[in-house]
Amino acid sequence: MNPQPKPVIALTLGDPAGIGAELIARLLAKPEACQRANIVLVGDAWLWREGQRVAGVQVATQPVDSFEAVRARPDTGVPAWLERDTVRPDQVTVGQAQAAGGASVLRVLDACMDAARDGHVDAICFAPLNKFAMKLGGLAHDDELHHFAQYLGVDGYFCEFNTLGELWTSRVSSHIPLKDAAAALSVDGIKAATRLIYRSLEANGIAAPRVAVAAFNPHGGDGGTCGREEVDIIAPAVRQMNEEGLPVQGPFPADTIFLRAQAGEFQAIVTMYHDQGQIAIKLLGFARGVTVQGGLPIPITTPAHGTAYDIAGQGRANVEATWQAFQIACRMGASHRFPSSQ
Repeated sequence: MNPQPKPVIALTLGDPAGIGAELIARLLAKPEACQRANIVLVGDAWLWREGQRVAGVQVATQPVDSFEAVRARPDTGVPAWLERDTVRPDQVTVGQAQAAGGASVLRVLDACMDAARDGHVDAICFAPLNKFAMKLGGLAHDDELHHFAQYLGVDGYFCEFNTLGELWTSRVSSHIPLKDAAAALSVDGIKAATRLIYRSLEANGIAAPRVAVAAFNPHGGDGGTCGREEVDIIAPAVRQMNEEGLPVQGPFPADTIFLRAQAGEFQAIVTMYHDQGQIAIKLLGFARGVTVQGGLPIPITTPAHGTAYDIAGQGRANVEATWQAFQIACRMGASHRFPSSQ
């Protein structure tokens, strides 16, 4: 019986003014990286050289002239290198958000999504980007997830997941002002965010995931005396999901639910707004957090931290979150194929 072929994982170098190229150099210096996947690294040659220099490593790569060539090549244990000229060195100032850098990120990510759509890539893991730089460079959406969804033709529900080891979180609302978070809650939205993370955990190899739903107000609303979102929206959503056969629990007060998850009671928490989950996850393990772009037809992951402009070019970047993001991309990519390639 032939072994299951390795998933093809596209890696990108991220914002050229940040720590992304350094992180990818550190990642690919790990011998076990190429044991897990057939890797294609995509980006500018000068940026890749600079990333290796800053990281203090040298990584052998095998040049290819197309994404199509990656899956067909012999398994040499060496990453494929697909060069893309997207930005010149004189257009980049290290540690600053710039239009040229943001445009570069968009061009590389779009090329990877094209490859995924054509069945040549099974998952994408991208180094940190900067939303402001991307907007300067032409991003027409609030964030990269909405760009991915439109580019890939997604018309269903999607949201970001944040993960830390075995703990995953999803959000009902994400990159909106906090003053709008209550109005963004709905029974259907909570059910969609919960179903999506439940199914994604199953796809990541977790049987019968233990999923909890967070409350919105202090003390879980205190029976409606401190806000009625729990009574009118969140509890009914949980009840309906239970009636439909999805065994989730809640709503639980947000100030204690992560303690219960940390103790192993839950594997996933559905949060109501961005910082409700992000603050907790980053306090529990900032250097290991991962963002998974949920609801897309291909797994896309990235470290949950940003471009770290303050330490860019200094050789101080911690690769752990990138390593975790890469491993999730490998696990999910091994069982996912873009619909057109099935």
